[in-house]
Amino acid sequence: MSEKLADLEQRKYEALHAGPERAVQRQHEKGKMLARERVDYLLDEGSFHELDMLARTRHPDATERPYTDGVVTGWGTVDGRKVFVFSQDFTIMGGSLGEVFAEKIHKLMDLALATGAPFVGLNDGAGARIPEGVVSLDGYGGIFYRNVQASGVIPQISVIMGPCAGGAVYSPAMTDFIFMVKETSHMFITGPDVVKTVTGEDVTLEELGGAGSHSSRSGVANFVADDEKAVLDDVRYLLSFLPANNMDEPPRIEPTDDRERLCPALNELMPASSNMPYDIKAVITEVVDDGDFMEYQEKWAMSIVCGFARMDGHTVGVVANQPMVLAGVLDIESSSKAARFVRTCDAFNIPLLTFVDVPGFLPGVDQEYGGIIRHGAKLLYSYCEATVPRIQIITRKAYGGAYVVMNSKSIGADLAFAWPSAELAVMGPEGAAGVVYRREIQSAADPEARRAELVEDYKERFANPWIAAERGYIDDVIEPAMTRVKIIAGLDMLRTKREELPQRKHGNVPL
Repeated sequence: MSEKLADLEQRKYEALHAGPERAVQRQHEKGKMLARERVDYLLDEGSFHELDMLARTRHPDATERPYTDGVVTGWGTVDGRKVFVFSQDFTIMGGSLGEVFAEKIHKLMDLALATGAPFVGLNDGAGARIPEGVVSLDGYGGIFYRNVQASGVIPQISVIMGPCAGGAVYSPAMTDFIFMVKETSHMFITGPDVVKTVTGEDVTLEELGGAGSHSSRSGVANFVADDEKAVLDDVRYLLSFLPANNMDEPPRIEPTDDRERLCPALNELMPASSNMPYDIKAVITEVVDDGDFMEYQEKWAMSIVCGFARMDGHTVGVVANQPMVLAGVLDIESSSKAARFVRTCDAFNIPLLTFVDVPGFLPGVDQEYGGIIRHGAKLLYSYCEATVPRIQIITRKAYGGAYVVMNSKSIGADLAFAWPSAELAVMGPEGAAGVVYRREIQSAADPEARRAELVEDYKERFANPWIAAERGYIDDVIEPAMTRVKIIAGLDMLRTKREELPQRKHGNVPL
């Protein structure tokens, strides 16, 4: 038996040190961690249980057959909660995916789905293993299929920690969240050389598929960090907001912030003129527990703010128009961003808190040709479909169809509150006066003076919360300082909310 145990020990030693020393050194020189170092840093100390450590390629022409076949797989815990994780090993065949590599990930995904636990992929690989040809492509297909089966059932998180190219990008794209690291992680369908050959465009690797591009221009990356340890810290932080699966409630953390705390600063926040901006993030951080807010896609579609926070220790998803950017309008990108976030929260039983200050949809030929009707409908569809507790707070402007789309009572909000500064109307006072009183203004002795009078009259009669309150379109007009207290009380009341959608295979989202 001692010989067999020695053989086992030797094999496992080889598996733990499968990458060539030179490749290990290069990885460290780039400021990148090794596959196992990443797993150990992400998971609670000593909690990792590895699967298929001794698996290796069965390809007949392989000259080398290192253990693990280039990917470390297994399960462990994050803050004591079970998580499944794979970590691609760039020191072994560049982290390329072959038949055995794919089978290891398939097995892990099946276990995560069967046991109802989050699935985290640490991606750092060169794509399909070319010598294995169509077999490796079939392996990718198996991953994609499982991504879809797990979608909305367990949280799926992709962390891009190196190159991710070609077909390999589609698995992360179908997961719930994508994290990237500045300078060292890249995603693209075709690299700079192919782009140059086909289109003649000169573009660097970082410009084409870096974290900066995908977090601010394409909207592919949801979160970006400065280095690998910071990004893994952020993954742990995100997991603290999420349930293990769609049948569980999100975890509650014992709050240190008083649930009855008033927010007097909000009474003084609103500018004197409705045309002056203010930072909606100041409202969010004032209201939520300890000002703790994890923003989602911070640098993309910045006219809307989305992210996770806690109210009395319970997770909430926050969606808010941002008056600091384009006056908080809804456009193609902000509609798509918020729609995706709303659907993610709804899938994982996370209540939605919506702050509304929206003057409308962004006008323009580019927006119309780009499909603002279709993209705006995504957000409308997402809210209409959501069955989680939904609370709306109207802080200022709530104009036209954009007001309806932003979680209004008419599309299913459970509770709707407005500040006294709220303006609920079909359109802004200036535009409305120009339409309704056009002839009167044109025939006046002093058209501009008459226009100003009519604008003020419209504001007084229509651009306020009182008519909506009279008709029950909002449930109450509240003092801004009471916002936190009202939200927590509302969420407590809605905790037992149960709602079922009509039986069907699935709805047809206006993609």
